[in-house]
Amino acid sequence: MKKILASIILFTALTPAFAQKDAEAKTILSQVGQKYRSYKTVKSDFTINIQSAQEGVNQTQNGTLITQAKANKYKLSVYTSAAKTALAQEITSDGKTQWTYMPQQKEVQVNHVSTGAEAMNPAQIFTLYEKGYKYIYTGLQKQAGKSYQAVELTPTDAKQSIFKIKLLIDKTKKQIYSAQLFDKNGGRYTYTIKTFVPNAPVAADAFTFNAKSHPGVEVVDLR
Repeated sequence: MKKILASIILFTALTPAFAQKDAEAKTILSQVGQKYRSYKTVKSDFTINIQSAQEGVNQTQNGTLITQAKANKYKLSVYTSAAKTALAQEITSDGKTQWTYMPQQKEVQVNHVSTGAEAMNPAQIFTLYEKGYKYIYTGLQKQAGKSYQAVELTPTDAKQSIFKIKLLIDKTKKQIYSAQLFDKNGGRYTYTIKTFVPNAPVAADAFTFNAKSHPGVEVVDLR
């Protein structure tokens, strides 16, 4: 389970058929990225459906993502229930340091922000296509009674574990509605954006972890 939850911060993604970048897909994605970068902060509620035959998992969790894209700052909270009353895991970053808080283990792990090929800052979820990806527009797709623009991404590095990302994009709002990630082990992770609040008010200390506010939590410094 820890491995599956950790996958939430890995937004890495098809086949040699996508040898070139599709012009229509580029236009669609550029509009999404441009609008996202125009906001100081964004707060999104989402669901993630995790399917892994190898690990015998098929479950849906709820979460909240707060981002400050220009500073690469974020707070990603995943809950054990739809009511969001119990926190399963929280990952916070100020752009340099990352804190992974696991309440059930009463532990927080501290790391430098990863810059590896398969590490994607969640603050970049709405602009992930810009580096290291090829993409193609595959037409309109209906989801929950509404039509969305479908774009598929493939990484330029074939060694990445995620070999495809499928985005559904709201044409009118120019926002990502969902992102479906496919990994080489048969896992599938579907993120569906439920709310999107631009320029949401954020506390000054929102992107750091204060151990003093979590008495009894063990701090494991892995830097």
